[in-house]
Amino acid sequence: MPVSSDIVRTYRGPRRVVRDLLSMGQREDRAIMWLMFGCLIVFISRLPALQREAVMAEGDFTRDAAYAFFGLMMLAPLLFYALAFVGRGIAYLLRGRPSGYGSRVALFWAWLAATPVALFYGLLVGLNGPDAPATQAIGGIWLLVWLLFWVFGLIEASKGADHADP
Repeated sequence: MPVSSDIVRTYRGPRRVVRDLLSMGQREDRAIMWLMFGCLIVFISRLPALQREAVMAEGDFTRDAAYAFFGLMMLAPLLFYALAFVGRGIAYLLRGRPSGYGSRVALFWAWLAATPVALFYGLLVGLNGPDAPATQAIGGIWLLVWLLFWVFGLIEASKGADHADP
């Protein structure tokens, strides 16, 4: 099924989608692709805010966009791997037993699935600024959606004992 259809399905049933993704077999290339596409979409969502900052504060849009691109495409994936490790550890403390791959899929897919809200948030930051109440509310919704998708994904990954890896 196309990724865009799975993203829409995630908003209706995140656990079912993660179950389907895990049943496709362990493919690290697919998981990193989801993470990288999510980071690319979040980078695109940052562009209106960077443009606003360049116009309002006479900043350098090109420099700021290059820094954002480097941060989201080079550094963020490393942090996401560490975050997946931490999430797996927390799941173990709560008696869940997700595999390493399952915990990565749960996190990376949650990040990608929450990008539609990230795009809306980026648009609002560019139009209204980061301090507008509506912008902050959508930012909070983005964070909440991402965390809920991640938690539901970890719950589902904990059920799948056949997806184990060291």
